[in-house]
Amino acid sequence: MGDAYTPGLAVTRSAVVRKTRRLPLVGKVLVEVGTRVAAEDVVARTELPGKVTLVNFATALGVLPDEIAPTLVVQPGAAIEHGEVLARRRTWFGWSSQTVTSPLRGTLESVSAVTGMAVLREPPIPVEVRAYVDGFIVEVMAGEGVVVETRGALVQGIFGLGGERQAPIAMVAKAPDEVLEAAALGEAHRGKVVIGGARVTLAALRRAIELDVAAIVSGGFAYQDVRELLGYDVGVAVTGNEAIATTLIVTEGFGDIAMARTTFELLGALDGKLASVNGATQIRAGVIRPEIVVPEPDAALSTAAVGGGLTVGAPVRCIRAPYFGRIGTVTALPIELVSLPSETRVRVLEVDLGSEKVTVPRANVEVIER
Repeated sequence: MGDAYTPGLAVTRSAVVRKTRRLPLVGKVLVEVGTRVAAEDVVARTELPGKVTLVNFATALGVLPDEIAPTLVVQPGAAIEHGEVLARRRTWFGWSSQTVTSPLRGTLESVSAVTGMAVLREPPIPVEVRAYVDGFIVEVMAGEGVVVETRGALVQGIFGLGGERQAPIAMVAKAPDEVLEAAALGEAHRGKVVIGGARVTLAALRRAIELDVAAIVSGGFAYQDVRELLGYDVGVAVTGNEAIATTLIVTEGFGDIAMARTTFELLGALDGKLASVNGATQIRAGVIRPEIVVPEPDAALSTAAVGGGLTVGAPVRCIRAPYFGRIGTVTALPIELVSLPSETRVRVLEVDLGSEKVTVPRANVEVIER
């Protein structure tokens, strides 16, 4: 039987983090290997093709498609302005004329002598990719992007909404089991990464959005509040592109779940430090975790890897019922396969949950990397 894969959830004060920053289309990379970058620095740039609009010149001018060429005032490939005359046909011995004007600013790409259709394209859309974290460029992919490496604290969550933000951490909760209410947020938290304890209420998240809080990090969130917040159900594949002003990162799961004390204490020790956060979540192949990254000041360039693994003594979180969300320590890793009620045979492990010791399938836990 092959090795079982156990997903890891990193909660560590010092890790080497590598982030691939890639353009959606071929463009220009602006930095070199070894360059020190800040989170807001632009490392690559490209342009997305503008929106295309089709205009039927033949119909507008009342001519056959192969009769359009002599009527063109602007030739294909030329820049055009909104309202500019693109083609003109004179009638009644020049006493009157029919014209086609541009509905947009951009370029007249082509005019077909077969269909009579003209292709007009709006100006290209500039796209810039930023470093996201303070660090060093360790790899350049010509025309595509870069890999940024940094050393610092890394906390991964279970679920998130919203995209990338960079802001200082602000501890609000006094304990990991404290619910984050709207009344706890004020002007002092504008533009900050607010750290709660247990569940963040929907009212608190809406208040955070009103205040333009950069991000909320909490132990739990009510699943039904996701639809209430966004107005639609979130798919199970990918999040991170939601149009919300405040990124949400849930470290433990849905419901009234207290933040793990290890996570809470680590974030508390980072109070006031600049963090890079991202709520993007993907639970299918190529797992993406929502994350909080706090680079160490003047961290040296390193090629070390994030450590950890499933060993006796490793801290783990149960990710399936009946122990969902509970945290414990691995006490044994039996090598024998065990039959489940479903009649499947799997590898298991023994976990000390504090109040009890239980045996669970290895696939039902994830390692909390320190």
